[in-house]
Amino acid sequence: MRLGVDFGTTRTTVAVVDRGNYPLFAFTDQDDDAHEYLPSIAALDGGELVFGFEASRLALSGAPHIRSFKRSLADPDVTVRSTVRIGDREMPLIDLVTEYLAYVGGSVLASRPGKGEALEAVVGVPAHAHSAQRFLTLEAFRRAGYAVTAMLNEPSAAGFEYTHRHAKTLNSRRTRVLVYDLGGGTFDASLVAVDGKSHEVLASHGNNRLGGDDFDAVLAGCAAQIGGTSREGLGRVGWQRLLDAARVAKESLYPQSRFATLEVDGTAIAVPVRRFYEAVAPLVESTFDTLEALMEHGRDGRATIAHDVAGLYVVGGGSELPIVARMLRNRYGRRVHRSPYTAGSTAIGLALAADPEAGYSLADQLSRGVGVFREGESGTLVTFDPLLSPELRVSPGKAVSLTRRYRAAHNLGRYRFVEYTRTEDGVPRGTVVPCGQVSFPFDPALRGAGVDLDGVDVRRTAEGALIEENYTVDAHGIVEVSIRDLDTGYATARSLGARGLGRGE
Repeated sequence: MRLGVDFGTTRTTVAVVDRGNYPLFAFTDQDDDAHEYLPSIAALDGGELVFGFEASRLALSGAPHIRSFKRSLADPDVTVRSTVRIGDREMPLIDLVTEYLAYVGGSVLASRPGKGEALEAVVGVPAHAHSAQRFLTLEAFRRAGYAVTAMLNEPSAAGFEYTHRHAKTLNSRRTRVLVYDLGGGTFDASLVAVDGKSHEVLASHGNNRLGGDDFDAVLAGCAAQIGGTSREGLGRVGWQRLLDAARVAKESLYPQSRFATLEVDGTAIAVPVRRFYEAVAPLVESTFDTLEALMEHGRDGRATIAHDVAGLYVVGGGSELPIVARMLRNRYGRRVHRSPYTAGSTAIGLALAADPEAGYSLADQLSRGVGVFREGESGTLVTFDPLLSPELRVSPGKAVSLTRRYRAAHNLGRYRFVEYTRTEDGVPRGTVVPCGQVSFPFDPALRGAGVDLDGVDVRRTAEGALIEENYTVDAHGIVEVSIRDLDTGYATARSLGARGLGRGE
């Protein structure tokens, strides 16, 4: 069974490849009502871990639970050893994600009993996901029993869904699509050039720490303020219950809504929608700041959608909030198109990518840079060396490599790798994520099993061995590093995504 799986911060959606159709899978809740998503939530039922709608029900009744655990994968320090807490229980993050994804897959397979099918999937990740985030996501899917054929950046997948649904808006004059993807925990925007079913991502910008969860927190804060209390006054459990109520109230809003009603510490509080919208407007405005980096700018500095852009395509569960589309249309006019499957657009695009008969192809960008801090001049100088540009062209399922050679001038090389969103004056800026350290002994005398390289001072030497560094972006966007002494064959290799497994420390 071929699937497109959008593992979301607040909801997970699955689209099925079915003879040229890509329907969203319907998950059933405890009342046998069907929904085209599964809540991304885990809860404890006694000592048993449960997921989805049952977990949501238990959470509302006060059971220990955790929402938005996908956000933990974006933590700069995340490793395979990272843990999360559910009530008094602590468990590895990767185990939680694996068990949740296994539940998702089991639900899909249970709808086709007796067929003995395997799960083959294309899965989505935020466009600016770092290597560790990509690695742990891929590893969890694999442990959960999926054969992952490709990982696509989420807005790139939504671009496939736009072409599939709105092909007539594309013509010889309008050949590009601007994707606005506001999910539960991340925001991404991509400018995509389209030629038939061939897509090329021209540029991508994003914020891995902005999404629907943040809107929930604003609504909860408004309700607490009206109720004469605060997050601190409610305590951890009370605040979490208010956040849950805010999420439900937010998802119930429609364009004509005047009030959002929540219960604060046992009292029903009516929050004027206008007040809520005024409070979240800065969050929406911040997405415009990101989006406008992909637009044309006139002499007055004002950003406009370029004339050759067929549409600004609004997707992601977070964009279902009415104020988002309203502010976009007020700012950018009639070329704003909201997907009819806002929360399912990415999954449908991923399913299109999973279908070899669909014929879609993608040339994407790495979307984050990779560089290394090195020690020089006998350890008295630290320099930064950009290695892989955020604009590096990559394609799902294909690896891209960069090789560098030089003569070693020190006894020891210390490589501290980082991933970043941009550079200024040759220094990484924006979101900077440490992603591994390698100590490579250029001096053969330091290569013994008992040598503590951390205690060795870096010192300048005469011309040394011929060293080759190779950097490979693998088929899933994870960066692999290998360093080799070409004179002796001595080598080491690391995956920058596999920190905590002894391969990226």
